[in-house]
Amino acid sequence: MSDNGDFGVFTTTVESLDEARDLARQIVDSRLAACVHVSPVESVYRWKGAVESATEHLLAAKAPIAHAEKLISFIRDRHNYDVPEVIVVPISGGSEAYMDWLKQETRN
Repeated sequence: MSDNGDFGVFTTTVESLDEARDLARQIVDSRLAACVHVSPVESVYRWKGAVESATEHLLAAKAPIAHAEKLISFIRDRHNYDVPEVIVVPISGGSEAYMDWLKQETRN
């Protein structure tokens, strides 16, 4: 098992499946991430003083931590939310073959 901290999972949510698919493809096409999972989620959150809920689509991009600033800007520039979620969770371990694939697919 590889235990380097070179990669992270970057998450964001968007309103529609079409938006999610489009943003995921743009991220992978740009080589900022090797893979982006898209999943429907139900979000409950506080916004402007009220508790809201919405069906959204969660994107989970596996990317080098070194791409963090560029990937966060990339998402923010293409996002239609006033305050888009972008959270980075470091990957502390994983299969060596998968980590090697991440490295290969995110080289510029």
